[in-house]
Amino acid sequence: MHLTFVSLFMSMRRMGSNLWLASTVLLSSVFAFLFGLIVTTKLGVPINMVLLSEGLPFLVVTIGFEKPIILTKAVLSASLNSRRRSTAVRHGTDGAHPENSPKTIQNAVQAAVREKGCEIVRDYAIEIAILTAGSLSGVQGGLRQFCFLAGWILFFDCVLLFTFYTAILSIKLEINRIKRHVALRRALEDDGVSRRVAENVASSNEWPRADEGTSSDAGEADETAVFGKKVRDSSVPKFKVLMVTGFVLINIVNLCTIPFRAGYQHTASPMVSGISNVLASPPMDPFKVAENGLDSIFTSAKETRQPTVVTVLSPIKYELDTQGEGGSIFDVDYTDQFLDVFGGRVVEGVLKSLEDPVLSKWIIVALTISLVLNGYLYNAARWSIKEPRSLQDSAAENQVPEENARQRHESVRENGDVDFNGHIPEPNGHLQQHTQREVADKLTPQPSALRSRVECEQALREKRAATLNDLELTDLTVCGKIPGYALEKTLEDTKVMTRLTSLTRAVKIRRSLVSRTPATSETSNLLEDSKLPYKDYNYENVHGACCENVIGYMPLPVGVAGPLVIDGQSYYIPMATTEGVLVASTNRGCKAINAGGGAVTVLTGDGMTRGPCVGFSTLVRAGAAKIWLDSEDGQKTMKKAFNSTSRFARLQSMKTALAGTYLYIRFKTTTGDAMGMNMISKGVECALNVMMNESGFDDMSIISVSGNFCTDKKPAAINWIDGRGKSVVAEAIIPGDVVRNTLKSDVNALVELNTSKNLIGSAMAGSIGGFNAHAANVVTAMFLATGQDPAQNVESSNCITVMRKYVTSGPLMKLPIANQSQSYNGNLQISVSMPSIEVGTIGGGTVLEPQSAMLDLLGVRGAHPVNPGDNARRLARIVAASVLAGELSLCSALAAGHLVRAHMAHNRSAAPSRPGTPVSAAISAAPSRGQAQEGLAMTPSR
Repeated sequence: MHLTFVSLFMSMRRMGSNLWLASTVLLSSVFAFLFGLIVTTKLGVPINMVLLSEGLPFLVVTIGFEKPIILTKAVLSASLNSRRRSTAVRHGTDGAHPENSPKTIQNAVQAAVREKGCEIVRDYAIEIAILTAGSLSGVQGGLRQFCFLAGWILFFDCVLLFTFYTAILSIKLEINRIKRHVALRRALEDDGVSRRVAENVASSNEWPRADEGTSSDAGEADETAVFGKKVRDSSVPKFKVLMVTGFVLINIVNLCTIPFRAGYQHTASPMVSGISNVLASPPMDPFKVAENGLDSIFTSAKETRQPTVVTVLSPIKYELDTQGEGGSIFDVDYTDQFLDVFGGRVVEGVLKSLEDPVLSKWIIVALTISLVLNGYLYNAARWSIKEPRSLQDSAAENQVPEENARQRHESVRENGDVDFNGHIPEPNGHLQQHTQREVADKLTPQPSALRSRVECEQALREKRAATLNDLELTDLTVCGKIPGYALEKTLEDTKVMTRLTSLTRAVKIRRSLVSRTPATSETSNLLEDSKLPYKDYNYENVHGACCENVIGYMPLPVGVAGPLVIDGQSYYIPMATTEGVLVASTNRGCKAINAGGGAVTVLTGDGMTRGPCVGFSTLVRAGAAKIWLDSEDGQKTMKKAFNSTSRFARLQSMKTALAGTYLYIRFKTTTGDAMGMNMISKGVECALNVMMNESGFDDMSIISVSGNFCTDKKPAAINWIDGRGKSVVAEAIIPGDVVRNTLKSDVNALVELNTSKNLIGSAMAGSIGGFNAHAANVVTAMFLATGQDPAQNVESSNCITVMRKYVTSGPLMKLPIANQSQSYNGNLQISVSMPSIEVGTIGGGTVLEPQSAMLDLLGVRGAHPVNPGDNARRLARIVAASVLAGELSLCSALAAGHLVRAHMAHNRSAAPSRPGTPVSAAISAAPSRGQAQEGLAMTPSR
C-alpha cells in the first residue's frame, strides 16, 4: 500500500507537480471513503475497525490511483498539443476537428474528459459491478459488508474525480500559466523590453492560447462534448440554476408540509415508507445492550464477590405528541422520515458540524486557503489585464467604442474621406488600396474645409492630434510642430482609434515627412510612394522594443532546408536570405547527413559575457582591486550583488586583466532563454556600485560598462578561446557512397580541400575563428529568420571545420538498417566547433510575429516552461548542425567543381563553359612518377 502512495507522488512529479496533484488525489479519496462510510452506516450495514484495517489496504493496492493519473496525462497532453491540433485543423489533416483544439485550460480539461472519460467511467462501472456481486454473494466473515462499502467508495471516488479533482487540476494549470506569463514578462523587462511589449509577447506565448482553434460552424463554436454528448457553454449556468431552484423547492415543500406531518403520518404511501425505512437509522437491538450490561455487572460482582440480583425490564417505546392548540406551526419537530433525511437532518447536521471544535477549525482553514487562492488568482488576473495589448487589432482595451466607430464610418461615407491607412471604401464594402499621393490628390479638402494652422496647433496643445487628418498632421510635422520621433506618442488616443491604428498612422505620416523634407527632397521624395510596405504589420511589438523612427518593414524571402535530424529529432531549418543556392546547398547537406544517421551535438559551455572597464588613480590601487576580485571574498560579494538584479542572470565567473591603471573585468553569466546583453549590463552596474561603495574602492571610477573585453560584435581571440554565449560542437558521419552519389565528390578530395582551404588557407590569412568555408552564411540567414541580432554574426560565426577519413576498423556506426554492417572505413567524419553562438528565444527581434513563427517551427519559441535556458540551448545546437550541413555541401561543391556552375545555373541565364576548378583538377589528375622526376630535374640547383 505504501508503494502505491509513493508511485502516485512519483507519477505526479514526473508530470510537473511535486505536491499539489498527488495530495489532491489523496484528499479526494479520503472524501470518497468518508461519504461511502456515512452512506453504508446510514443504510444499516455494520462496519467495524477490524474490517476497515484489513480491507482498505487491499482496496488501495488493487484499485490504486491509475484513473487520476490517466486523466491528468490526458489534460496535459490536450494543453501541450493545442498548437499542433490547431495547425491540423487549418490544414485539414489528421482528421482533426475544430472542437479538438483546446482554447482554454477549461476546454483542455473537457477535451481530456471527452477522450478518456468513457474509459474511466467504464472501469469504475466494472469494478462497482464486481463489488456488488460480492455484496450479494452471501459469504460471511465481513466480505459482504466490505464489498458494499467499497462499492460506495468507488462511486463517490468517480464523482469526485470529475468534479473536485478536475477543479483543482484546472486551478493548478491556471496558476502555472500565470507564473509562466509573469516570468516571461519579467525576463523580457530584464532584457530591456518595454513593459507594454513584454506583456504582448507574454500573452501571445501562453498555452493553451485563446486564439488557437477555429470552428467550422459558428453555431457550434460554443459547444463542447462531455462523454460524447454535445453540451453548450450556456448549459452550465442553466444547470446551476436548476440545482439552486431544486434546493429552494425542497426547503419550501419541507416548510409547507410541517403542519400536516403528525396528523397524516399514518397515511404515507408505501413507496415513501419504503424509502424512509431504507434511509432511517438502524433500530437499536435491546438484547445486545442488555448482554453488554449483564457482562459488566457479572464481572463487577465476580471481582467483589458480592451476590447481585438483576431485574431486566422490557423496553418501553415513547412517541412524542407534537399536536397542540397554542403552538406555532414552526414549533413542530420533524417526524416525517423522508423529509427528515432530505431536509431537517441535513440542515441540523451542518449546524452541529460547525459546533464541533475539530471540524470547525478545518472549515476555517479551508475557507482561509480558498480566500488566499482566490486573492492570488484575482491579483494575477489584474497583472494580466493591467496593460493588455492583444496581438490582434481587436484587443478589448484598444477597441474603439462602437458609437465612435459608427460615427466615423458614417463620416467617411458622407464626406468621401479616407481612413487612416490610405484606403478608399468601395460601394460593396471592400477596401481598394491606393497610393498616398493618389488619395491626397483626389481627396484634398477645399481651402474652406481645411482647418487653419492656428486651429491645428490648438488641437495639438489640447492633446487632440489624433482627430486631425493626415494632411494637417503632415503639415504640422514638416513645419516642426510635431517632432518626427514623437509621432507615435502624439497620435496615441484609444478613444479615437486603436493603438495599432495610431502606430500605423504614425508610420504613414513619417513617410510623408521624409519625402517632403526640403533638405533631402532630391533623394527622399520617392519614399512616400515607394514599394517599401508599411501596412498590415503589428507595430505594437516594434515600438519601444525593436526600432525607432519606423517608416515600414523590409520583407525578406525565407526558405527552409531539411528536414535535418539533430540528436534524434527532425527539424526544418528556416533561412532568410537573398543569396541564391544557399538554401538549396544547405538542403543537400541535410540530405547527406540524414543518410548517415543525423547530426550529433554537444554543448560545452553556456555563458554570456560583459567586460566593463574601471580606472584608478594609481597602479597600486588597480592591483589591489584585481587581487580582491580574484579572491574568494571578492567573488562572493560580486556574485551576490549581481544575482540580486534578475531571477535568470547568474554570475558564473569573473576574469580580470590589468593594463596600467585600467582594470578590465569579464563577467560571464547565465541568462535563461534570453540572449541577455541588457540583463547582464544591469547586473554589472549593480555589482560595480557595490564594489565601489561597500567594498572599500570608493576611489574607483567606472569608465565604461562595456570596455571591449566582452567582446561584443567584434572579432576577438578571447571569444574564440574562452567562448561567449553557447559553445557547441556538431558532428556527423557521412557514408562513402553518400559522398559519391549525393555530394558528387570523394572522401579523399573533401579531406584534402578542408585541410588546404579551411585550415592552412585561414592560417595563412591570420584568421581568428575563421577556419571554415562559409559558416557566416548559414548563421546570418538563421539569425534573420529567427529574430536574433544580425550584428552578433561576427562572433557567432567563429567556427573550425574538421574532416577526416577513417582508414582503420572502428566501432559500428549508428546508421540505418541497410548500412549497419558498414564500419567507419571509407566514410567521412565531419565536425564543426563553434565556441560563441549568441542566441536567445525571448527578447529582441524574437518578439516580432514572423520571427516568433520561425521559432515555433523549431519548437523553441519563448521561455522553456520547466528549465529556463533549454530553448536557447536547443536553438544553438540547431544552428551548429545547420552550419555543419552548409559546410559539407559547399566543400563538396568546391571539391567537385560545381560551385560556379550551380550559381550560374540558378542565378544567371547560362552556365559557363569553363571546366572544373583547379582544386578538383589537381586532385583527380595526380602526376606520374616520370612527370614528378621531370619537374624535379627542371628545378635549378643552388
